[in-house]
Amino acid sequence: MKKTLLTLAFSLTSTIALLAQTPCTGGNAGPYPCNGYDLQSQFDLNVLNAGAGNDSWGWTDPTNGDEYAIVGLSNGTVFIDITNPTNPTYLGKLPTHTSNSTWRDIKVYNNHAFIVSEAGGHGMQVFDLTRLRNVPSPPTTFTEDAHFNGFGSAHNIVINEDTGYAYPVGAAPFNGGPIFINIQDPLNPVEEGGYSMDAYSHDAQIVTYCGPDQDYNGREILIGSNEDEVIIADITDKANPVNISSISYSDVGYTHQGWFTEDQRFFILGDETDELNLGFNTRTVVFDFNDLDNPSLAFEYSGPSSAIDHNGYTKGEKFYLSSYRAGLRVLDVSDIENGNMTEEGFFDSYPNNDNASFSGAWSVYPYFESGNIVISDINRGFLLVKAQNGDTTKPVASCVTTTVELDAAGNGELNPQEAANGSTDDVGIAGYLACDRFFDCTDIGTTTVEIEVYDAFGNRDTCTATVEVVDNLAPAITCPADEEVMYDAGQTFYTVPDYIAAGEVTATDNCTTSLTITQDPPAGTQLTAGNYNIVFESTDNSSNVGSCSFQLAVEVPLSVAENTLEAGLDVFPNPTADLLNITSKNSDMHTISVVDITGKTVYLQETAAITTATLDVSTYSKGVYFVTINNTVTKKIIKK
Repeated sequence: MKKTLLTLAFSLTSTIALLAQTPCTGGNAGPYPCNGYDLQSQFDLNVLNAGAGNDSWGWTDPTNGDEYAIVGLSNGTVFIDITNPTNPTYLGKLPTHTSNSTWRDIKVYNNHAFIVSEAGGHGMQVFDLTRLRNVPSPPTTFTEDAHFNGFGSAHNIVINEDTGYAYPVGAAPFNGGPIFINIQDPLNPVEEGGYSMDAYSHDAQIVTYCGPDQDYNGREILIGSNEDEVIIADITDKANPVNISSISYSDVGYTHQGWFTEDQRFFILGDETDELNLGFNTRTVVFDFNDLDNPSLAFEYSGPSSAIDHNGYTKGEKFYLSSYRAGLRVLDVSDIENGNMTEEGFFDSYPNNDNASFSGAWSVYPYFESGNIVISDINRGFLLVKAQNGDTTKPVASCVTTTVELDAAGNGELNPQEAANGSTDDVGIAGYLACDRFFDCTDIGTTTVEIEVYDAFGNRDTCTATVEVVDNLAPAITCPADEEVMYDAGQTFYTVPDYIAAGEVTATDNCTTSLTITQDPPAGTQLTAGNYNIVFESTDNSSNVGSCSFQLAVEVPLSVAENTLEAGLDVFPNPTADLLNITSKNSDMHTISVVDITGKTVYLQETAAITTATLDVSTYSKGVYFVTINNTVTKKIIKK
């Protein structure tokens, strides 16, 4: 939420303490307008003893699957056991580290919650979530398990659970950019620098990248929503973060927060003040991040009301958006590649109106396997809702052995769908993901790749595919052009040179760098008159054989009479398709013969002295032939 524009309407706070399960019927769930989403339960601000709500997140106990909602409030953070979603238990509150604040943000890593706030001197609280397994007399007042004081206030916190780093943003250090904090030992956070970027960062998403841009596969990528632009940075090397690119859009109000689609192809962004200041209906901006170096604007989605959008998260083919006075809006993004997003349902936690104002649903958390969705509402505290026609059944992933062939550049990409084509789901598989899907020459052989499949509701399963990475491309060899040569001086033979050593024959391969080329006949071979194929071969490390050849015509040196004949001889047209004309200006012709490339005689004429002749070669096969006059002078012709 943009700090300078917040206007809270505390007078509208609900007086309901605990509202039990209320189905959505006839467009309402109790006092709340709805479409397709039931109210499971609610704790209002009176029960939570706070003046306002703000952010939310969640934790699932890995030992038993119990689910807990974590809700930020003006005076602290509350923990709610929602394992029984229609009868949740308010376990207690962790008070703010210093003073009350409108802004508080929570993320989770390794069974610990990490909490920041814009309260002065707040720093980062660390809370051991396993303590929630046994709370004797709820609700209780909790104490923090650790505290990091390397900064004071911060607007938000981002965590990459793959790497074990937390990134507070919107703090004083690094111009409001991310602070790098190693939380791999959650109770002993260690700062490792930060990144100033080019502007204050209001919010961010940080992922271990496995999207479509192969250049950044496996890198730790930050997508920052930085007030008037979105920036993309590589922060893998904490000592040397690198800006990749940035992008803005028209009619910028306040670039607030965004989230990747499951395949990390599209980034869905909310602008927090365009509805208020520019009069738009709820506007969602979609970027195409197929190439991280060159991001582009894909399209914009316009919602049905003028409510301000705030935080949005993708799960499966759904985008769950907290839209302040319009509550939770759920968008179908299954056709986002074609520029289409449609609203498929909602739960309006602010029933008064859908005006463009800063009250109502602050955030949502849609990632529980149960399908229950947390709404943290500024005015009404904690609400838990669930889709009426939702699906919580996981797909069954089934992988097969598949082959990846390397291309001419030595690269190959696994198609996850082909590798997991035996997978099934009750509502259909929506997507296939594989982070380790790019291969090069160093990967030749057998490896395994984990494939993740998910359905439209974000239920997922994994399987392990066996991948055979192969190089089936032979070396490419370049040969000299066909050549006519005479006997060596004073000899009755021609000595074959070393074409390889002379650099006239070269070989390249996509994977093998040191290639050996063989020549047949080898250098030094003595050839008498005739036509010869000179063949070259090279074998790469995958036993692929490449070859090329050229025609070498060895001719006997001409006598004076033969030179006279040669000088006046004309054979035309060459190439020819039907008729071949032969004229001799200096000498009579007595014998004319034609042989093909294999040495087979296809034409022979012995005649009295003539100076012109016309041969019909229309029935000859296409290729190279040799015309010999008087058994001495030979000319090469090409039949088209």
